[in-house]
Amino acid sequence: MMKRYLSMLVLGMFLLAGLPAMAAVSGFDDLSLDAESYWNGSDGSGGFSSGGVVYANYYDNTWGPYWEGWAYSNRKDIYTEGPDGQYTAMGVNRDNIYGVGYQGWTLGSPKATFGGGSTSAEPLGAYFTNVAYTYWSMTDGDAFAKKFGGEDGTDPDWFMLTVQGLDAAGNPMEGSAVDFYLADFRSENDYEDYIVSSWTWVDLSALGEVYGLEFELSSSDTGDWGMNTPAYFAMDDLVYAPVPLPGAAWLLGSGLLGLVALKRTRRS
Repeated sequence: MMKRYLSMLVLGMFLLAGLPAMAAVSGFDDLSLDAESYWNGSDGSGGFSSGGVVYANYYDNTWGPYWEGWAYSNRKDIYTEGPDGQYTAMGVNRDNIYGVGYQGWTLGSPKATFGGGSTSAEPLGAYFTNVAYTYWSMTDGDAFAKKFGGEDGTDPDWFMLTVQGLDAAGNPMEGSAVDFYLADFRSENDYEDYIVSSWTWVDLSALGEVYGLEFELSSSDTGDWGMNTPAYFAMDDLVYAPVPLPGAAWLLGSGLLGLVALKRTRRS
């Protein structure tokens, strides 16, 4: 009988080691907002968490309201142009709360970490789209940024989001990056030019096991002060698979050994 229980112990440990982690979702719906409103860090909290993922935020009101990193919103007016449209995601088919990322001067590229960087996970994917401010800036041009494609529509403009995996120290991991074009006018065929205006699923599984994500924006429209295109994007439903702790197998093993000991005690 002892051999039988030891066999069960070994089998259980192997099953646990090969068992895939269940997917988790950071979808922002565990946060709360009044109707048609947003949160941008004005409470000084420095960030927020959703679904086990921590999102960093920086807010400063010294010279007027300024934020960067992450905000979240449920606004739906996709026709809002200019800075007022920074909190509105392009995508009328989703009516829940979503995250808004802004690449600023203090925090740099927006970052999101699993368990605040204390745990690792395998990102599976997320939905992305432009915010109204950036969309209309690229569509029509504004005082700071050009109209994508130029006046005749032939300029090979582009606006790209790069999702980079971070290691346990918060540093970018070599070879762990996924690119997604939020706008692309590089094709020789004008009908293939596009500016993303709806929620689009992006597969992030190529990133592998990471401790966090960095979201970097780049554009063909740059000047002496850097990128002219408004540096915003929106994200929703970040899906990831938590990586089990190495000690989890031993916890199962301890439980099975306890069952063996209990069985032997009862037989005695």
